[in-house]
Amino acid sequence: MLTFVEKILFIIAVGVSLFYTWKGVQQILAIIGRGQGKPDWALAKKRIGKTIYKVLTFQPVFRLRKTSSLFHAFVGWGFTYYLLVNFGDVLQAYIPNFHFLGQGFIGNLYRLGADILSVGVLVGMIYLMVRRFVFKPAILGTRENVMLDADARNVIPRDSAIVGVFIFFHIGFRFLGESFFLAEEGADAWQPFASAVASLWSGMSPATLNIMVHVSFWIALGLILAFMPYFPYSKHIHLFFGPVNFLLKPERRSIGELGKLDFDDESIEQFGASTLADLGWEQLNDAYACIMCYRCQEVCPAYNTGKILSPAAVEINKRYYLKHHGAEFAAGEDSPPLLDFLLPTEAVWACTSCGACVDICPMGNEPMRDILDIRRGLVLMDNAFPKEFEPAFRGMERNMNPWGVPPTERMKWTEDFDINVPTVEENPEPDILWYVGCAPATDARAQKTAQAFAKILDAAGVNYAVLGENESCCGDSARRAGNEYLFFELALGNVELFNEIGVKRIVTTCPHGLHTLKNEYPAFGGNYEVIHHTQFIEELIKAGKLNLKDADLKDVTYHDPCYLGRHNGVFDAPRDALKSVSLNLIEMEHHSDKSFCCGAGGAQMWKEEEHGDAAVNETRFAEAKACGAGTLAVGCPFCLTMMEDANKAEGGELEVLDIAEIIALRLE
Repeated sequence: MLTFVEKILFIIAVGVSLFYTWKGVQQILAIIGRGQGKPDWALAKKRIGKTIYKVLTFQPVFRLRKTSSLFHAFVGWGFTYYLLVNFGDVLQAYIPNFHFLGQGFIGNLYRLGADILSVGVLVGMIYLMVRRFVFKPAILGTRENVMLDADARNVIPRDSAIVGVFIFFHIGFRFLGESFFLAEEGADAWQPFASAVASLWSGMSPATLNIMVHVSFWIALGLILAFMPYFPYSKHIHLFFGPVNFLLKPERRSIGELGKLDFDDESIEQFGASTLADLGWEQLNDAYACIMCYRCQEVCPAYNTGKILSPAAVEINKRYYLKHHGAEFAAGEDSPPLLDFLLPTEAVWACTSCGACVDICPMGNEPMRDILDIRRGLVLMDNAFPKEFEPAFRGMERNMNPWGVPPTERMKWTEDFDINVPTVEENPEPDILWYVGCAPATDARAQKTAQAFAKILDAAGVNYAVLGENESCCGDSARRAGNEYLFFELALGNVELFNEIGVKRIVTTCPHGLHTLKNEYPAFGGNYEVIHHTQFIEELIKAGKLNLKDADLKDVTYHDPCYLGRHNGVFDAPRDALKSVSLNLIEMEHHSDKSFCCGAGGAQMWKEEEHGDAAVNETRFAEAKACGAGTLAVGCPFCLTMMEDANKAEGGELEVLDIAEIIALRLE
């Protein structure tokens, strides 16, 4: 189809485009290479199938904003298909009388796909452009009080406009070119849309149609060649670096699992993250995988209660710093402190580590991990942290719990209690080691949960034991607060004790203990089967070991603790336990994997919230109250405290109970 001169010009244009594109890609690879650690390429072999599935189905984007996600998928499916279409068009342009994939069924099916998806892309782009630039939804931006690169506020919309226009005209002129070709050669039943448009050109001369075919080809393919060098600098490079996350992101047992810091290695001079080079390679990759869609911000409890933290801004600021200074960083220069351009100190401490931002990101980004690594850097390198943490830190250092209660009082909750709670000294070979946890052992309100669970274990005849005065804090609060060394000491001590006892199975009364023992202790040599008390209660019920009477017909709603649900995937067991006593379960708007945080995670339990429009716990409680239930069920001592506080502030309108308390009340 192309003339000889056109073929030469096209080859030259391709060469120039690839040269400048590769320069941009080289810089990105050098930047990512400066991050800590190296990719494990063996993971790619295991994940290739899932990655292809995610890329082709666009499944991750459909978890939020379903309508716009569908139109985005139209564009994505069409643009992906056009990798084949553009290749075929170039071959047909260079080889006379060549029909890509032939003129049989396969070729016809290919042309039908191109016809339908061309229209899908055009419709999708019109919807998305109107949505962004006409209706301008607030969710596609961030508040002015959030630290965001000055250019980002203007350039992100401009970048979206450039890419939108490029896609629309690239697909549009390819579609028009096909319609001009069909007007010249005759309609094709396998290309109904292009054939319909071709009828509009029925009055054109063959020479004019031929010119328009050439013009359409050069505009459609020329736009690709012009856009490619810009591509590495646009936010749409996520098309390539998102799949890199799917393929190579380090394996984790939970989205909240943090890597071990080796304090015994004297060659290590930096703990935590203070500059960009302190982040992992995958955290730098996140900057290029980011769509800048603000989904993470949309589900962030801190942002939604008016705090200045935006997980989206963390990734965007990282990306724009590299856009401005990527060449210097790639060449080995260090970045300024992360607090100078990534997020302010106040935002660092506003994070509840609920994991919502990590869970919802369609590209697999982990802004929460950046924040927790920055906390580590602040505490370990600068000794800078909220002073409110000091009593909790002292309590964990001296008395092995953040409340500072002496170990001799660890079993005080069993006094004046009509059930014997055996320690490992009294029962050295238990089937279950019950890791009671700091709150249920020392906090007056949470002790009622411990007593209720003890009644359940006794009623079921479970062979169990507790650590008693030897039980220490799991270290979750220390680690989320950035005090990794304190966590290191607690973890080593606990693992040594567990291994000495030879535990078979551990049940915890706290999701934070569950998460830490199950997901983070393996790095310290502690590999155990760990379950949550709601899972064990469900297990006992299903095994017929509990005789339960039905509750009074009363509506109940359940608050999913972040570290039980989103972090560890336990959603059904608590609900099944409630349904076992015929309670009518009413779900809140935000439940299961989209549950809204209580506000205590990320060591927030030990400090006041940062300034905002509302408190996180009060916002969550208002949602619980609005659903019309009379009882709010929880499965975490931190959640229990936060919901009780909010309930008291509202005049005690709801009954707030742990699931263990609800089940214990129904024991016959």
